[in-house]
Formats: sequence, C-alpha cells, structure tokens
Amino acid sequence: MAIKTTGADTSADAFDPPAGDQPQLKRTLGGFQVFAISFAFISVAVGVFATYGNMLQTAGPVGIWLWIAAAVGQTLVALVVAQFAARIALSGSSYQWASRLANPKVGWFFGWLSFWYLATAVVTMANAMASQALMPLLGMGADENMARILTIVILIVQAAFVIASTRLFSLITSAAVAIELGIIAVLVIALLIVLAATGGGDVGNLTSRGITAGDPNYYAIGGGLMAGALLGLTTLVGFDSAANLAEEAKNPFRNVPRAIVGSVVAASVAGLIFLIVLTVSITDVNAVSADPSPVAAIIRGQLGPVWERILIGGIAFAFFGAGMVVMAACARQAFAMSRDGRFPAARLMSRVNKRTRTPIAATVLIVVIGIVLMLALPGDALNQLLVGGTLLPALMYGAIVVLYLAVRSKLERKAGGFSLGRFELPVTIVALVWVALVFFVLVTPPAARVPSLVVLGLLVAGGVYFVWLLIFRPSVLEVEPDGGAAVENIDDAESVESVE
Repeated sequence: MAIKTTGADTSADAFDPPAGDQPQLKRTLGGFQVFAISFAFISVAVGVFATYGNMLQTAGPVGIWLWIAAAVGQTLVALVVAQFAARIALSGSSYQWASRLANPKVGWFFGWLSFWYLATAVVTMANAMASQALMPLLGMGADENMARILTIVILIVQAAFVIASTRLFSLITSAAVAIELGIIAVLVIALLIVLAATGGGDVGNLTSRGITAGDPNYYAIGGGLMAGALLGLTTLVGFDSAANLAEEAKNPFRNVPRAIVGSVVAASVAGLIFLIVLTVSITDVNAVSADPSPVAAIIRGQLGPVWERILIGGIAFAFFGAGMVVMAACARQAFAMSRDGRFPAARLMSRVNKRTRTPIAATVLIVVIGIVLMLALPGDALNQLLVGGTLLPALMYGAIVVLYLAVRSKLERKAGGFSLGRFELPVTIVALVWVALVFFVLVTPPAARVPSLVVLGLLVAGGVYFVWLLIFRPSVLEVEPDGGAAVENIDDAESVESVE
C-alpha cells in the first residue's frame, strides 16, 4: 500500500477517520490537551508514588539513576511511534498502523495486546489510587477488601466522566496534569528549602544501596539492580495514548506526534529532578524502605503531617486523571477494533452515543473487567498484574518498531511533516535493541513468573478468538473498511470543519 505525497501539503499521505454513516468521534482536543492526555497517562507523580518503594527494596536509593537509561530508551521508542502518528490519524494507533500497512491479521494482534495492556492498567491505577493515596488521605488503615471496593467505585466514577463528554474529560485531565506538575514543583522547592534550612537529608543517599547492601545477587541476572529498573519502565509508558485519541484531536498530524515525544521528554526531566530531591530528603533509609508508602513517609518526615495530607490529596487527583486517560484510550481501542468487526460484541462496542459522541458500551466494558479482576484476583495478584502490565507494552512497542522497519518504505515523507530524516534508521534500530533489553530485564526476575503466565494466558485467549474469526468471520480479517483509504490534498483546518 504505497502512500503518495503531494508536495507541501502537510496533511497529505495520511489516513483519515471513516466518512459517511460509519460511527465517528468528534474533534475537540487542542494541542495542549493532547499533550496533557499523553503526559497524564505517563503520570510521573503517580508512577513514582506507586513504585518508589519497590525500587528502594530491590536496587536501593542508587537505583534512581536507572531512570536515565529508561528515559533515553523510551524516548527513542516514542520517536518511532511519532513517525506513525504523523501519517495515520485513526483511533486505535498501533492496531490501525499494522492493519493498514501490513495486513488486518497482523493488526488484530496489535489491537489485542494494546487493549489488554490498557484494560489492566486502568484497574491497577485505580487500585493504587485507593490503597496508596485515598485510604491514607482518609486516615484508613491497610485493608485489601476496602481497597477493592474503592477501586470499583473509582472505576465507575471515572467511566461516568469519560462517557459524559470528551471535552469534560479533557478538562479534568488538563487540570490533573496542572496539579501534578504543581505538586512536583512544590515538593521539589519545599524539600530543597527544608534541606537547606535544617541540614537534614543526605546527599550520600544518591550512591547508597540502602537495605540491599548485603545482597549477593544484586548484580546477577534478575537480581536487585535489574528489578530496580521497574521504576522507570513502569512509569515512562503510555505515550502512544495520544495517538489512540487521534480522531478527536485538532490538527492531528502535527499535534499528536508533538504530544507523544514532548510528553516523554517532559516526564523524564520532571521525574529525574523529583527522584533526586526525594532521595536526598531521606533521613533514615532503612525506615523509609520498610514503610508501605515511602514517598508519603518522606514528605511527612520533612514537611509535617499537614503538608503530607495536602500533597497526597493532589496526588490522589492526579491518579484519578491518569486513570481517566487510560480508560478513554482503552475504550477507543475497543471501539476502533469493533468498528472493523474484529472485537467481541463488535456491533455493541462500536456504537457512539449521538448526544455525548462517546463509545459508551466500550467504556462500560472496562468497568466490568475491573469488577471481575477485583472479585477474582487473590492476595498480591494486583502487584503481579502491574509487572504483567509492563510486559504487555514492551511486547507492543517492540512489535511497533519491527513494523516500522518492515513498512517504512511505504511511508513517504511529507514536506513540513514530522520526520527523523537521516536519523530515522539508526534511531529505529537502537530502539529495537532497547526494547529487547527491556523485555529481558522484565522476564528474568523470579517474581516475573506469574505475570509472564498472565500475559501468556491473554495471548492464548486472543489466539483462540482469532481462530474463531478465521473460521466464522474470515471476511473481517481480509480487507480494510473504506474509511481506511488514503486522503490527499485535505487541509487540517478543512478536515476539522468537515468532521465537526
């Protein structure tokens, strides 16, 4: 499928959303809102708050420097993803890219991976909000059953906002991003002031192994140092969520690629500064490492309980906004596959409400999945699921990079469009090496066995449904809908007006 160029037209060579009577979304998201969605999905404060303790217990405080490697590697992957987003503006991101540039069968597996990564991420973020932020904020002790109940309530409220209006959802998301950035800024400045005034904290923490100092397997394959890399690998993901809402973005061929790359860079810089100040602020490494909520313990120790509650309240809102982003992106993934007839209950999942212009059934499906997980998963299964949720994007990003290497000759450059130029091939190859390394790091620790089995189970279930499609509905995996045709000589502004 060669895609032709038309000179200086920056929107040519791109796929546009379906026209006519097919279900359509509405373009309401501006440049900052698309960036906010991608940044909110990454959510530095949420990621650090949820995984900092694991890093202290496996790699020790010195493990924060692994963040830099994760930032560089994930930025390379984001650059490859942005190359696709600059040419195809359809809900479903990698599913659409693989389906239209390779073939529908390959695209289906991209879609299946993406959906389950997003679906499990929604639930784990809601549960993290309940157990790590909301319950401490309300003065509630650790209670697994209460955390599960609150998780379901959070999912229902998030779904209500996501369904009500894309514009409302984007406003809440933008506010959550602003508050999250404010929290990071306030924490960094306040902690630096306190450290300067009291002389508390310890710069030596930046090179300390903490409670892992005596671990003989620290540098071994699957050992503590490798396990500590989860801090960056579980946080700096989800930047492709901007592409998943491309049909609702204004000027998508420009704004979406910028949001993808810009969100990773911004999150990487903000996260590193936050981690350095947070780690220097530790006065008792052993005590903080043993605390169930180490970030809150650091804040409480340096700023007092009042500031702790204020900042945790802001973090709880950041959790909520980030979860809404993931839920919306997941719903759009199910919607995109259903619109093409390739998802269970496709006719129902592809419906877009005429008043809200949102896929209601696809959004409700995510809440149902969350309820099932809360009822079925025993004990520490959610922690295992979190690691599994890191394996899924690693598989997906690796597949995206391989896809780009395979189809790059079909994507001719546009004058003025996003392009890596002569660095395109080197960046893509290094990104592929990075993703292979990430996958190795994730599957080698002994604790990764259960998450690996969970991911394998999802792949097997997908394979069974794929075979069902091949036998009973082979036509949906043979050709693309008319909405996938290339659109030439359409100005972005005109495209926005025609859709709206």
